[in-house]
Amino acid sequence: MAATDSASPAIRRLVIVESPTKARKIAGYLGANYVVESSRGHIRDLPRGAADVPAKYKGQPWARLGVNVEENFEPLYVVSADKKSTVTELKSLLKDVDELYLATDGDREGEAIAWHLLETLKPKVPVKRMVFHEITESAIRAAAESPRDLDIDLVDAQETRRILDRLYGYEVSPVLWKKVMPKLSAGRVQSVATRIIVERERERMAFVSADYWDIAATMDAGADAAPRTFSSRLVNINDDRVATGRDFGQDGALKKASGVTVLDGARATALAGALEGAALSVNSVEEKPYTRRPYAPFMTSTLQQEAGRKLRFSSDRTMRIAQRLYENGYITYMRTDSTTLSESAINAARAQARELYGDKFVHSSPRQYTRKVKNAQEAHEAIRPAGDSFRTPGQVASALDTDEFRLYELIWQRTVASQMADAKGTTMSLRIGGRASTGEQVTFASSGRTITFPGFLSAYVETVDDLAGGQADDAESRLPNLREGQALTAQSLSADGHSTNPPARYTEASLVKVLEELGIGRPSTYASIIGTIQDRGYVVKKGNALVPSWVAFAVIGLLEGHFNSLVDYDFTASLEDDLDQIASGKEDRTRWLSDFYFGHDRTDDSGDAAGAVSRGGGLKTLVGVNLEGIDARKVNSIKLYDDSEGRTVFVRVGRYGPYLERNVAAADAEPDLQRANLPSDMTPDELTEAVAEKLFETPQEGRVLGTDPKTGREIVAKEGRFGPYVTEILPDEDDEPDTGAAVPTIPAGPTPRDGGKVLPTGDSEVVALDDVPAGGVTTVTSTAKKTAAKKTAAKKTAKKAVKKKPKTGSLFKSMDISTITLDDALKLLSLPRVVGVDPESGDEITAQNGRYGPYLKKGTDSRSLATEAQLFEVTLDEALKLYAEPKRRGRAAAAPPLRELGKDSVSDQPMVVKDGRFGPYVTDGETNASLRKGDEVTSITPERAMELLADRRARGPAKKSARKAAKKTTAKKTAAKKTPAKKTPAKKTPAKKTPAKKTAAKKTAAKKTAATKATPKE
Repeated sequence: MAATDSASPAIRRLVIVESPTKARKIAGYLGANYVVESSRGHIRDLPRGAADVPAKYKGQPWARLGVNVEENFEPLYVVSADKKSTVTELKSLLKDVDELYLATDGDREGEAIAWHLLETLKPKVPVKRMVFHEITESAIRAAAESPRDLDIDLVDAQETRRILDRLYGYEVSPVLWKKVMPKLSAGRVQSVATRIIVERERERMAFVSADYWDIAATMDAGADAAPRTFSSRLVNINDDRVATGRDFGQDGALKKASGVTVLDGARATALAGALEGAALSVNSVEEKPYTRRPYAPFMTSTLQQEAGRKLRFSSDRTMRIAQRLYENGYITYMRTDSTTLSESAINAARAQARELYGDKFVHSSPRQYTRKVKNAQEAHEAIRPAGDSFRTPGQVASALDTDEFRLYELIWQRTVASQMADAKGTTMSLRIGGRASTGEQVTFASSGRTITFPGFLSAYVETVDDLAGGQADDAESRLPNLREGQALTAQSLSADGHSTNPPARYTEASLVKVLEELGIGRPSTYASIIGTIQDRGYVVKKGNALVPSWVAFAVIGLLEGHFNSLVDYDFTASLEDDLDQIASGKEDRTRWLSDFYFGHDRTDDSGDAAGAVSRGGGLKTLVGVNLEGIDARKVNSIKLYDDSEGRTVFVRVGRYGPYLERNVAAADAEPDLQRANLPSDMTPDELTEAVAEKLFETPQEGRVLGTDPKTGREIVAKEGRFGPYVTEILPDEDDEPDTGAAVPTIPAGPTPRDGGKVLPTGDSEVVALDDVPAGGVTTVTSTAKKTAAKKTAAKKTAKKAVKKKPKTGSLFKSMDISTITLDDALKLLSLPRVVGVDPESGDEITAQNGRYGPYLKKGTDSRSLATEAQLFEVTLDEALKLYAEPKRRGRAAAAPPLRELGKDSVSDQPMVVKDGRFGPYVTDGETNASLRKGDEVTSITPERAMELLADRRARGPAKKSARKAAKKTTAKKTAAKKTPAKKTPAKKTPAKKTPAKKTAAKKTAAKKTAATKATPKE
C-alpha cells in the first residue's frame, strides 16, 4: 500500500481499535510499518463492587460510589482483571513504535475508550486520533493520512454520563432494595423505559371496551365495471354519523354524543333487512393524486425498528449482526443519529438504481435527507453499504451467514430506494346513498388506492407494525370508475359487530420509536436498555409484546411517588441536552455534577436538568429526605379495584411473588386479610375483577374433598404457586408450620424491612405482612427475636427426629381443582403404584408421576408412559413388554414435538418445540434454546423461535468440560505439593512477599504522581 508508508518509511505506528475482527480487517489495508492491535473493548471502568476498590480507598465514604464526590467528582477507574494482560501486551508493543494511533469508534463512547487507553498506557511517543466511519481500504488510508487530536469535550460529555449513571444507580437502587426487594436496580434511562411500559399496561387495565355495530355491504356496479363488485360500509344514518372505534374513549363512553349514532346488534340487523332491494346511487366521487416519497436511509433507531418488524430481530440481535457487518467492511458505522449520505454514497445508490430499475425510476436530482433529531449525538453518515460503489446482496451472499445477509439486504434496499423516484397513484373516495324501507336515509362509503407508478416501492416497502396495524405503502384497493348519480345494487348486506381494543403493548420496535421521539437515551443504548429491564425481571416478553411484571408496578409507583423528577420524561430528555452542552464545551462538567448531586442556589434559572434537581436540594438530599417517608407496605400494594362491599383489593408484591389481598373484617374490627395466589403466567391486564373474585373463591386452606377411609385424615385440594395439587392434613398441622408440601403456596408475603441500612434476607430480618395491621405500626423487635428463638429450637429438634411429611400429588393436566373428587385425589395420593415384580430380576416395577410426566421405574431403569391414565391402568404384562423393547436415547422413544414452526432462516432446518428435561425448548436439530418466561408453547411464533435460536448460537457452547478439567488439574497439583517437606516452602514465602510489597508501593506512588499531574477528563 502504501502511500502513507512511502511518505514516512522510517516511522512505525501502533494502531489500537476495540475489536480483534476490526484489527484483522484494518491490518490488511495498512502497510508493514503499522502494527494493528485490539483493546477488546473498554480496558477500565468504575469499580463494579467492593472487591474492585483498591485497598487504600476502601475506608473512604465515597468508595462505594467509585466517584470522589468531595473532590471535583473525580472518578476512581480500575483496570478489570480480564484486561490486565491486554494492557501489558499493548505497553509492550508501544516500546517498538514511534507513534500511537487511537482508532476507536468515532462517537462519544469511542472517544472515551481512546482517552482511557491514553491514561492507562501513558505513551511516551506522539499520540493521534484516527477516525473513520467505514472499514474500506480508501477510508482507512484516508483516516491514517489525516489523524486529529483527541476531543476532550466529547470525553467530558461521555464521562459525565458515566458518572451521572453511577450516582443515579448507586443512590436510588438501595432505596428499592430496602423498600421493595433486593437485587433490583434503578437507572437514568432503564427506569424511564420501564415506566413507559408500565403506563401502557395501566391504560390497558383501566380500559373499558365498547361495542358498536355497522353494516358491511358488497356493491355491484354492473357488468361493464372493473372491478364489478367492491366493498362499502355504512357511515351515516340521516344526518348522524355512525359511530366507529375512534368515537369512544378509554372509559368505553362516547367522546362526543351529539351527531353520532351508536348502533346495537338488533338495530343494525333490522336496518340491513330494511335496505334489501333498496335503490342505491353514487352521491359523490372524489379522486386525488397520490404521491409517496422514499424513506430516509437508516439510522440506528430506525434500523432496529424495521429489523424488528420485517425480520423479527430483537434490538440486541440487530445490533450484534450490524456490528459484524461493520467490522468486516460491509456497512458503515451502525451507531448514528444521522440520515445524511455522502456524495459518493448518493452517486453509488443512484447508479445502482439506474442499473437495476432504469432511468425513470431514479429521482431527477440527488436526494439528501436532513432531520433535526432531538438530542442527536455527533453527526455521522447514515447506515448504508460501505464503499464508493455498493455490492448487491447477490454479490455478498456467499460471504455472509443468513442473518447477516438479511440485514445487509435490508440496508442495501433502503439506501438504494432513498435515491429513487416518488411512487405515484390516485386515491378515490365514494359516497353511496339510499333510503331504507323504514324511512332512514343512509350513506355508505368506499375508498380505494391505485398505484400508477411504483417508483421506489419497486426496491423497498416499509413494514407495518403488527400490533399497531395500518396499511402498507404498496397496498392497493381498486374501485371502478363511477359517476355521480350512477345506480348501484347491494349484492349483500350484513350487520357487523365490533369492539374497541385497548392500546397495543409495546414491542421492542415501538419502544425504540417512543424513546427516540421523547429524546430519552441514545440509539446505541436502546438494545442494552431493553435487555436490562428484562434481566431485572421488570419486563417479560409475551410473543413480541413487552409485558411489565408486578414488581415493575411497585418500583415505578415508588419512583413516581417519591422521585418523580427522576422518571419524568421531559427531565430525562433535558439531561441529554445538558450533556450536549458539555460536549460542545458550553457547560462545565464539575459544576453541573455538583449542582445535580449536592444542589445549590441557582440565580440564573437556566431551566436545565441539573438546576431542576438542584433546586430540590440535589440527588443526595432527595434520596435521604424521601427514604424515611416511604411506606414499604404501601409501595408494594397495587390497588386494583373496590369490590361490591367497598373493600379495596390489592396486588401485593411479596418475597415469594405477587398475590391478591383484601381486608374482609368489619370496619372497627381487627384486620382479617384474605389472600389468593396469582398464576405466574397471568399478565396484569388479564387480572380483571371477575378473575380476581374467582381466585378469592379458591380458599387458601384448600377445598375439602373428604376423609381418607384408611387413615382418617382430611384430604384437600389446594392452588399452589406451581399449579393445583392435593394433600392430606396431618394432625399436628395447626401446631407446626407445614414445610413438607411438595408444591408450596404463597405465604404471608414478607418484604424487606422498612428504613435503615440494607438488611440481609434472613427470616429474622423480615417483617411479615400479617404483623402489620392496616393503618397502624407494630413493634416487631421482640416478635422477631421470639420467632428466631423458636426456629432455632425447631432446627435442633429436627436433627433428633425428622418430621413426617404429608402425602401430596399434583393434579393431572386433564383435572380441574373445582371439580376434582375424593376418589381422584386418593388415586393421586396412592402414587407411586406398585405394578408388580419382574419375574426374571425380582425387581419391583412402579408407576410414578414425575416432573417430566408419567413413567415406569424398575431399579434404576425407567420407561415413559404415553398418558397419565396409564399410571392406574398399566398391567404387569404391559410393563414387561415396554421393558423388553430396547431403550432409546432419553427416557424412552422420542415423544412427538409439541409444535412445528417451519424452517429456521439460519440453518434452513425445520424448527420444533419439544418437552425437555428442564421444560419446553425449541430446536432445529442442531441448536436447542429453552423457552423463556413469557413464551408459551401454544403461542410462540416462528420469528420468536428463530430469535431464541440465534441468541443461543451467539452465546456459544457451555464450557463445562474445561471447568471440570481445571478442577482435576488443581487437585493433582495440590497432591503433588504435599510430597516435599512443609518447612522449605514456609521459609520461602516471606522472601517472595517482600519484593511484591515493594512493587505495589512503587505502583501506588506512580499512580499518585499521575493523579497529581493529570486533569480528570471523566
